[in-house]
Amino acid sequence: MVDISEALIVSSHGTIIAIEVSTGSKSDFFPSGYNPWRKVIGCHVSAQPVGGKANVAIIGLIASVLVVSRNDVSIVTGATSSQKKVLIKGWSVDDIKSRLEKIVPC
Repeated sequence: MVDISEALIVSSHGTIIAIEVSTGSKSDFFPSGYNPWRKVIGCHVSAQPVGGKANVAIIGLIASVLVVSRNDVSIVTGATSSQKKVLIKGWSVDDIKSRLEKIVPC
């Protein structure tokens, strides 16, 4: 099993997930693996990084996968980068880790 602990950061507001995004993919998929060197979880979205469309797609996808409200998901760093940090408000690292470990491909 893949240990994704280093991609999850404790925050006073919840948990921050370090992700690496591929835009313009054929389909939306999260999590799409784990990069142990960069300590990030992969995220693929079909939206292009134009006018914030990819960021909106990322928020919606992560909220859907984790079964949380879109209002509880926000990009805290990397809005214009492929490497981002996404805050999940009100959720502990253990809660997020438990949900993601069930679906992170090895």
